[in-house]
Amino acid sequence: MTEQVDVAVIGGGIVGAACAFRLAEAGRSVAVLEREESPAMGSTGLSAAGVRVQFVEPVNVALSLASIRQYARFPESYGADSGYRPVGYLFLVPEGAWEAHLEGVQVQRDLDAPVEILSIDEALARFLPFDPVGLAGATFGPMDGVVDPNAVTMTYLGLAKDHGATVRVRSEVTGIAPDGDGWDLAVGDDRLRAGAVVNAAGCWAGGIGRLAGIETPVTPARRMIFLTGPRPDRPTTPLTVDADTGFYYRSEGDRVLFGRSNPDEAPGFATGIDWDWLEPTMEAAMARFPWFADEELDRRACWYGYYEMTPDHNAILGAAGGSPTWIHAAGFSGHGVQHAAAVGEVVRDELLHGRSRSIDIDPLRDDRFAGGHRRNERHII
Repeated sequence: MTEQVDVAVIGGGIVGAACAFRLAEAGRSVAVLEREESPAMGSTGLSAAGVRVQFVEPVNVALSLASIRQYARFPESYGADSGYRPVGYLFLVPEGAWEAHLEGVQVQRDLDAPVEILSIDEALARFLPFDPVGLAGATFGPMDGVVDPNAVTMTYLGLAKDHGATVRVRSEVTGIAPDGDGWDLAVGDDRLRAGAVVNAAGCWAGGIGRLAGIETPVTPARRMIFLTGPRPDRPTTPLTVDADTGFYYRSEGDRVLFGRSNPDEAPGFATGIDWDWLEPTMEAAMARFPWFADEELDRRACWYGYYEMTPDHNAILGAAGGSPTWIHAAGFSGHGVQHAAAVGEVVRDELLHGRSRSIDIDPLRDDRFAGGHRRNERHII
């Protein structure tokens, strides 16, 4: 006998978990389908865990603001710790990009996001030393910081189950077909009939879309995360970005977590850590932060994961064109943890009311690709 639910959420990462909670809370029967042995084993659990309001596109700023506010209220809202720590994000911006960067700051401030504009001297006085050559200024987001993606995911899934949702692990979706107004899903040897589907499959979302015949331009992109060895006197530092090279670092307990994306690596599920990329990463590190020369790498502590990239580095969110019971919640291009809390509410409203009631997500709908209305999010780390 085929089981029936109101909504099938494909993907048990932080985005899928938030969607499942909000839909179950609203009284819908929900099944979360996770291919791995446990939730949050994909990009969620392998992320650098940062959250920030410093984006260029207004919709991304709005999603971050709403999400960070929710993460900050986890203790009083749910009796749980989201791991939110407002350690900040510091952007060091080169002269050629300063004017455009300030335009982004104005977007952020227009939405009441707290962002400080700093001179180079002010940044040097407040934060760890850096080489100022070629830099025009800096911005600091005191609301920005880090969360614990695993803790957030498990809290949301626990809340979803409290409202009657089921969470199925080792449940890979291998087939999807339209069934009247809903969808018929093959999940291993089982069948599941869902009135609606939320595609929250992260970097696998493109493949899920293809199963249903729905174009979903999401591709995986590998990211390496490196860690130094521990030091007992390590100061807490913001996530600091050299916007000239894309190199970033932040404190991680008594270690330093750092990385840099490789713009020449082709999209795809490249596996393992590319140790050859460590050398250009360290070159960028020591050029801007000479003190990195005294750090020792702990190879056993490093890892890699995947971003879920779209052509314009913005999420695909909302009902699919022509298929109102198919909801995109993927392609966040490295911002899934940052936006997940708000996305849960957006997806709930899309299914229950036909539109998001909190945030205007029209710039993120899938028709932007065919209509030529896409806008690139520049702040990709």
